[in-house]
Amino acid sequence: MSKDFIKEHWEKQAIKYGDSHEASWGDYFAIDLEIQTIGHYISEGNDVLDVGCANGYSACQHLSKKINSIIGVDFSEKMIEGANRRKLDMGLGDNVRFEVGDIRNLRFDDCSFDIVYTTRVLINLPTWEDQIKGLKECLRVCRNNGIVVLSEAFWEPLVLLNSMRTLKQLPPLIEHDFNRYLKKQRLEEYLRSLNIEFVNIDFSSVYYLGSRFLREIITNPQDYPGYSNPINEIFYKIENEFSGGDFGIQQAYVLRK
Repeated sequence: MSKDFIKEHWEKQAIKYGDSHEASWGDYFAIDLEIQTIGHYISEGNDVLDVGCANGYSACQHLSKKINSIIGVDFSEKMIEGANRRKLDMGLGDNVRFEVGDIRNLRFDDCSFDIVYTTRVLINLPTWEDQIKGLKECLRVCRNNGIVVLSEAFWEPLVLLNSMRTLKQLPPLIEHDFNRYLKKQRLEEYLRSLNIEFVNIDFSSVYYLGSRFLREIITNPQDYPGYSNPINEIFYKIENEFSGGDFGIQQAYVLRK
């Protein structure tokens, strides 16, 4: 296996899916829940850094907030090519930029942004030590009293969901070989060691219960390729009203610097 097989995976995704949200992930509803959650912390006039912007699909959803600027970085050159095509197609100005970058070594000065957020980026780093480097860099470039939002995938909800699936003799959900899910307990202990104020936002539990458990009990998933099962949209709508239970693999940690 290539040393950079994780990066190679995302380069191939960028080529295959172009400007579609599927370059980042096929689950449109989960992406929308993620965008809503992050967007809650973005305000008019903010300078924003999107770390792991992929092809710019999510970053451009935040432009309606009338932000001052947004910069998206990604370690995949092909993703950035796609993001810059999106920028050109949308006729965006210089306050929107996309560039190749590594979360472990961001080129920006200290305290450059009001809001820094990640979208399933730390989980693409090979080790916990690399994930710490990425987290520290996000904190470094965030202004004092600014906010860092880590929207990532977590191990404990995966275990909980698989316990439920086992009760119904369903095959376990897997952590893909290009992912290294974070452990909530480890992350929280580390943040406390830095005296960082944080809150955990569980924005997808009802959606995951519907789309990763009930879906396979009350429908035949083979009838619906990819994420096309109508159950997904039903539970997406419920998620917008109710959540909780820690079944959502995708969760956010909101850090106040």
